[in-house]
Amino acid sequence: MSTASVSFRPGAVLADLLPASRVRDIALVVGGAALTGLAAQISVPVPGSPVPVTGQTFAALLVGTAFGARRGFLSLALYALVGMAGMPWFAGGTSGAGGASFGYVLGMLLAATVAGALARRGADRSALRTAATMALGSALIYAVGVPYLALSTGMSFGAAVAAGLTPFLIGDALKAALAMGLLPATWKLVGRK
Repeated sequence: MSTASVSFRPGAVLADLLPASRVRDIALVVGGAALTGLAAQISVPVPGSPVPVTGQTFAALLVGTAFGARRGFLSLALYALVGMAGMPWFAGGTSGAGGASFGYVLGMLLAATVAGALARRGADRSALRTAATMALGSALIYAVGVPYLALSTGMSFGAAVAAGLTPFLIGDALKAALAMGLLPATWKLVGRK
């Protein structure tokens, strides 16, 4: 593919640099769901918490940012629906909607959509804007995941914050730092600012 054949327009996301077609969009949606499912298998238990550390949140935010709001939402919706139907690709090879961490999956749907909308406004072009996008996306995941954790386990809200948010903040900062380097560098690599 030559860069001359790529139609670049303001408000583009990285996926828009590929030639437009329905096949591209379907492949991106399926690939985004599969990437999220694969990243969820990177799962490390957290002592005292029913929620593990995974690569799933990073994949969801990356998919939303690189694909845009619509394709990001569809990727995460496919991921959630197929996992609810029994595909063991949630954290640690689980499936279904009943788990204590399913609220985080629902939060990822929202986060991918918002990150994608922000990327259309250039939020993935600089390190600082990328960091802000990742922080907002993570906050949205927690805004849905932590209350769901409290309700599904009978924990108090404070206990859910202690078990389902606090242990993950350092990992989220590392994921944001990775995205801060990866996304703006990719734009520079393709020569688009």
